[in-house]
Amino acid sequence: MSTPARPFVSYHLWSLVAPARGQEHWHCQMRRGFIKARQHEPEVKALLAQATPPQRIGILAQKGVYEFHHHLQWLTQSDGVEKVAQSLKLSNFTFQVKQRVIQILQKYQKSPLLLGKSIIQLTPGDEGFPKPILIEQANYCFRLYAAMDCVFIESDSTLHILDFKTGKSAFDKRQALVYLLAARYLYPGKSAVASFYNLEVCQKSELITINNHELASLEFELANVANKHQLDLQKYAARSSNFSQIFPPNPGNHCRFCPFNSICEFSTYNPAKSHSMPIIRNS
Repeated sequence: MSTPARPFVSYHLWSLVAPARGQEHWHCQMRRGFIKARQHEPEVKALLAQATPPQRIGILAQKGVYEFHHHLQWLTQSDGVEKVAQSLKLSNFTFQVKQRVIQILQKYQKSPLLLGKSIIQLTPGDEGFPKPILIEQANYCFRLYAAMDCVFIESDSTLHILDFKTGKSAFDKRQALVYLLAARYLYPGKSAVASFYNLEVCQKSELITINNHELASLEFELANVANKHQLDLQKYAARSSNFSQIFPPNPGNHCRFCPFNSICEFSTYNPAKSHSMPIIRNS
């Protein structure tokens, strides 16, 4: 008999289980169900494979930073942006994606945030799942996934974990906290800080820190998130017909931006229909 898989958690899963502050109104658990419980179904798998323009821009922008620092001479060459654009094969993308990425590359070449930093990790953004960190305590055990964009060492030997952003989305402090917890295990004994940097508007966040007591509380909260999700997956495996009870929907105007609106029976917006009528639910 096979051993059941240990519960797992990541910032992405945490954000699917619990909304960020101020986003409770349009948070939908059914989205988590599609992404985490039904991801192998052909229709769901096809939708998950379709990156949106904002997603493509984010991935390409991060890869552009990686290419600049992999070929440092491009940061000072007049055709450096063009060379990075060629390495990213930007000509294969839509005009909107291409233009926004070009603008991001131009801004980064003009003000390269990481130039001169003691970088110990810089990822291209398309490397897939990182190796999980096994966290074991007396009363819980789970796998933590934390894909960090960049880690460098400050002059005072502090580890600085940097996450790149694009677009207009607000920074979610929870993502930085997950990285700081991961750093506790990946770089034991090292002092660490985390921050965000929006490559499109050249905006830095405040430095985010966490003490040992807060780390312990965070770890316990993530264990609860991991266990709740694991239990939901087990319930779905036992009775898939209970999908909407296990992962309850929250239909509304936000359905327009959900990648699953074309296959979700609860969606108030279906792009395949010329007229999308709001669903009336019994109170």
